[in-house]
Amino acid sequence: MRTRYLGFLGPVLWLSLGVVGCETMPPPGSAGFVYKDLAVADGSAAAGEGNSVLYKGNPLMLAGHGVKIGDSLRDVKVAQADLSLINIAHTKGEGRVRIISVVPSLDTPVCEQQTHYLSEKNKGLDKMVELITVSVDTPFAQKRFAGEAKIENVTFLSDYRGAEFGKAYGLFLKDPHILTRAVMVVDPQNTIRHLQVTPELTQLPDMEEAFRVARSLITAS
Repeated sequence: MRTRYLGFLGPVLWLSLGVVGCETMPPPGSAGFVYKDLAVADGSAAAGEGNSVLYKGNPLMLAGHGVKIGDSLRDVKVAQADLSLINIAHTKGEGRVRIISVVPSLDTPVCEQQTHYLSEKNKGLDKMVELITVSVDTPFAQKRFAGEAKIENVTFLSDYRGAEFGKAYGLFLKDPHILTRAVMVVDPQNTIRHLQVTPELTQLPDMEEAFRVARSLITAS
């Protein structure tokens, strides 16, 4: 397994997250990524202050003002690959359906698989919607990851500058200073139509359900 820059995750949480999903087998026709049969979360935790998610059964407290289905995207700036800032509500896919995948760090196998799944398993949705991944990794690390993974159909946005996105959406885990794992689907009017915050951090969100909601919004429009 490749050794990657560890960023600024807490060492214990990082090492534990990094162990999950290391033994994998390449799927037919993939660009070399190896998928593991990881658990998919059932249901969703609530975002925001006063709520928590679990890490191997141990609670981690969320911070920030949580969003819910029916809310509009909130104005908050995240960094692009060139370090310039962009409002998450006004990315290049504004006016179309968008899928926003939120991961703690691309340098962990579960997050890596979530991002590959978004990119490779969407069955043509990437031609109709904007696929976005948000993490606390620096833009340099995100750019390196995308290049190594040969992912060109996902917009990578970084919340490394103070985790303002995580705090604005109630998806920030204060103590390890990472984002929690989540996926949301946003309609062309910037309304959140689907939100899943994985109750257990080591489990994947139900990306197939997010794809289904995105397709239904496209059909409805």
